[in-house]
Amino acid sequence: MPHDLQDASTILLQHAESRLASGERIVAKLQTNLDWNLHFHAGLILLTNFRLMHLEVGVFHEWKLQDVENLVLEEMGATAALHLQTSASLAWHWRLTAGLLKDLESFITRFRELKGSSGLQQESGEDDEDDPFASETISEPKLASKPLLRLLGFSRPWIGLMLCGLGLTVASTGAGLIGPWLTMALVDDVLIPLQSATHEINTERVYRFTVGLLGAAVLTWMLKWATTYVVSRLAERVTSQMRRATFEHLQTLSLSYFNKKRTGDLISRIGSDTDNISLFISIHFIDFACDVLTIFFTAVVMFSINPVLALAALGPLPVVAWLVQWVRVRLRGGFAAASRAWSAMNSVLTDTIPGVRVVKAFAQEQREIERFRQQDQHIFDTNDRVNRTWSFFEPTIYFLTDIGLLVVWSVGAWCVAHEHTTVGVLTGFVLYVGKFYVRLDSMSRFVASAQRAASSAHRVFEILDVKPDMPVNKGTHQVGRLRGEIEFRGIKFRHGNRQIIRGFSLNIAPGEMIGLVGPSGAGKTTLINLVCRFFDVSEGSIIVDGNDLREIDVISYRQNLGLVLQEPYLFFGTISENIAYGRPNATRAEIIAAAKAARAHDFILKLADGYDSTVGERGQQLSGGERQRISIARALLVDPAILILDEATSSVDTETEREIQTALDHLVKGRTTIAIAHRLGTLRKANRLVVIENGLISEIGTHDTLLQRGGAYARLHAAMEDVNHA
Repeated sequence: MPHDLQDASTILLQHAESRLASGERIVAKLQTNLDWNLHFHAGLILLTNFRLMHLEVGVFHEWKLQDVENLVLEEMGATAALHLQTSASLAWHWRLTAGLLKDLESFITRFRELKGSSGLQQESGEDDEDDPFASETISEPKLASKPLLRLLGFSRPWIGLMLCGLGLTVASTGAGLIGPWLTMALVDDVLIPLQSATHEINTERVYRFTVGLLGAAVLTWMLKWATTYVVSRLAERVTSQMRRATFEHLQTLSLSYFNKKRTGDLISRIGSDTDNISLFISIHFIDFACDVLTIFFTAVVMFSINPVLALAALGPLPVVAWLVQWVRVRLRGGFAAASRAWSAMNSVLTDTIPGVRVVKAFAQEQREIERFRQQDQHIFDTNDRVNRTWSFFEPTIYFLTDIGLLVVWSVGAWCVAHEHTTVGVLTGFVLYVGKFYVRLDSMSRFVASAQRAASSAHRVFEILDVKPDMPVNKGTHQVGRLRGEIEFRGIKFRHGNRQIIRGFSLNIAPGEMIGLVGPSGAGKTTLINLVCRFFDVSEGSIIVDGNDLREIDVISYRQNLGLVLQEPYLFFGTISENIAYGRPNATRAEIIAAAKAARAHDFILKLADGYDSTVGERGQQLSGGERQRISIARALLVDPAILILDEATSSVDTETEREIQTALDHLVKGRTTIAIAHRLGTLRKANRLVVIENGLISEIGTHDTLLQRGGAYARLHAAMEDVNHA
């Protein structure tokens, strides 16, 4: 922990001790060094025999020990989270760097021992003294709200469209109620008199009603068209913003997150789940809004015309409301299970289709077919359970609709017979009741679509709610061209319960080439990942040009890196696009120069379209050695100050290796280079070789010096020579 954080923790501890009540003692303490936004920030958690306290500069919070249900540890790679659970809810969260995991585990163990002991004491009744630390309390982290309500946050930039859509919805709903009102007058004032009178039809009056009904229909149609267009436009903008926000947020997360997720699941969330949300907003939600308004306006009109008939018409409504709630509860879990089943299906596809060569090479087609069948059956089973519920619900709504109409006809006939109403009013009532129950049936369909959309929104928000786990200082600064001086100061790295780097210290001068060698699993690739800041050290620090790596803006820092991975990855596109991936604005001459330096120019010219040849998905149109040379050219084009070579020649033959090595002999000049290679001969030109065993440096020296020493490097070299001769 930095000295300023350590000093702040000491001050907090002194203050906490002054707050202890009579008979209260500190049982365990835990320093925190991150805030919820992953900025370095000193805090202190204290466990006493009365309570759990949390202190920061200017803030204080406490919980009675008997109110705390549990403390839960969540490991997140470079960081960890501590969750405080009460009987009511998840009450609090803390974030810490992974270097404090041991202290955190000890703290949790002590807490559970105290909770399980018989000596748990009640809190003292003494009042807290006046204190500046008690003047401000921490606002609790926001718990996830209902997913559909959170969609309003994405709609806020288009509030004008929302209000326009709402206004059009009200207008179109009102226009749709004009027809039955005119029909009542048409029946009572024209059709009934016509049946009983001997005079001729009043043609002008009939035309007037006809034009009115036609005008109402046209107005309703135009307003509904405008409503659908406006709301659909809003839906596309909202879901487009969600897709972009989700993808952009994924780019901020470290490799630890992606290591725990399946590609198919993430693709499903960004693709099909956002489509479900768009469909809900653009179609189902607008229908639901129309349904609610129609039911409300229709009920008002019916009660204003004849309260007795209105009460008869609305009789089945409580039963329908109960059914809707009953179905909603059952559909919620069903649609969530269906979403998970589809994600699993996508994961099978993203595993099998890109890996089709391996599948066929090992004759595992039938095995993959069976995997697919199992996932497909899982989808079928989950959807079947939903359909069983839905198949009962929908016919029941139709049945209640028919009952409602039957009641209206019966009560209406009695009212007409006793002259309490007219035939025209009864006819209009039947039309209104038809609209009422049709909308009620449509509202019942909304339950299914809303639950499906809520499940999809929840899966998307699960990604957006993930906090990046790479801690930073608030004052991170941009850097230009680096000199390339790197210093490892007693760094340690822990992944879960496994300590990979155990205390690594090394100074690398600008322009120096360092070779990392050692057995598999020794920690070589982990060191590379730490230098690239794909992960953060658990303890210690990495200093680049005199600055702690955590204090440098990660984007500007990585613009100084050139990385060649052990397994080269090419994007679907042309060769020139892949070489220029790090510098999209590079000229063709610069691309060709990088390809020549990587000894890729000659084989590129032999391809049908040269630099415009398509490499295929993941570069499958090229050989392993060709992909590796394209990857090297891509790294060289950015002219990096720090060059990282992780088994850069592992995928090439001996002749190609010589060509690449010749190029590297010139390219490493003026660049700090860190190289890993199992072919030890490729590191002969390194200024120093660093032998790593079990996360520690066992030897440092040149190739010849280490061979003469007869230690770990000499054994590795001898083993490699035996393999080559064999």
